[in-house]
Amino acid sequence: MYKQRGLRLKLIAAATCLLAGGAAHAQSSVTLYGLVDGGLLYTSKTLNTTTGQNAGHQFSMIDSGNSPSQFGVMGTEDLGGGLKAEFKLESGISMSNGGLNDSNGNLFGRQAYVGLDSNYGDVKVGLQFSPFFLSVYELDPRDLSQFGSGLLPYLDSVIATGIFNTNSISYTSPKVYGFQGSVMLGLGGVAGDFQAGRNYSANLSYSTGTFLINAGFYDSNAGGAATPVPSTYAFEGRVIGMSYKFGKLTAKASFTSYKGTGLAGSFNDNVYSGGLDWLVTPRVDLNGGVWYTSDRSDTTNHSVMGAIGTDYYLSRATTLYAQFGVVNNHGTMDTGLSVDSALNGAAGTTVGADIGIRHIF
Repeated sequence: MYKQRGLRLKLIAAATCLLAGGAAHAQSSVTLYGLVDGGLLYTSKTLNTTTGQNAGHQFSMIDSGNSPSQFGVMGTEDLGGGLKAEFKLESGISMSNGGLNDSNGNLFGRQAYVGLDSNYGDVKVGLQFSPFFLSVYELDPRDLSQFGSGLLPYLDSVIATGIFNTNSISYTSPKVYGFQGSVMLGLGGVAGDFQAGRNYSANLSYSTGTFLINAGFYDSNAGGAATPVPSTYAFEGRVIGMSYKFGKLTAKASFTSYKGTGLAGSFNDNVYSGGLDWLVTPRVDLNGGVWYTSDRSDTTNHSVMGAIGTDYYLSRATTLYAQFGVVNNHGTMDTGLSVDSALNGAAGTTVGADIGIRHIF
């Protein structure tokens, strides 16, 4: 009897140790995060979308004058052996009215995925950014600011296609001898029609810490599961560029090609860009760039946009910013200066500026 009781106690103790060990091993964390950004915008011209003519200057309060306002929740669980489960749910919000913005119009319209991360790479399933878009972001001298950056010619072409990719699965490799690559397959989400909305994207980069070269592509079919903000256009995107760090100064240059059918019909645009980012002091950052967009179907349609910006860091979380830009449109080109309230611009020269405050949490 005492032997049986002792055996039971040993089994219970062993099970308790296993459970305790498992609880200690499977560490998990959940983080709530976000960014809020609001500002004031002035442009000397605005486009009348009905007549295509100049509707005069504007002065307005805008959401996301520099960075997209957003909030989200993300988490990881350590599964052992270098394997981690991960998830992210991210929503775009508007500081102007509290509604949805800077996403495809859904509650968690920016990112919504679950995945596994290991020493062999990272696999994600769900709504996510394409490798092509991430390459465009990394090569932009102003980090795709909402004002005066490479984000304007991108959105002018295909709105959100290639940025927010629904029904997608991706794999990102670990970095090996400076090389790292990503691939993504997006399924259209239309039952019985595998072709509708299907997309492919990939990128490959090489980095030494000071020198970076990055290339990416995106191919998609029209159709697929519709979202409130158009993100299912037929589209071919190509990008290649490089950056180099000289101490606190970073120089970037890139070439991007956008070809397909978007909101305004067919397009075939090449964008050439270059610029600098200089961390003047730990509290002050200056950056600027130039973007030349040419319609390859009719080269009389082209635009040149230049912009500069400065960030003043009040703290690690709060930043004041000011940005100034000029865009000149020829022919039917309608490049704007700001994602909010000036995505498309009028013919001729438009001057604009914005100021605002950004807080991260």
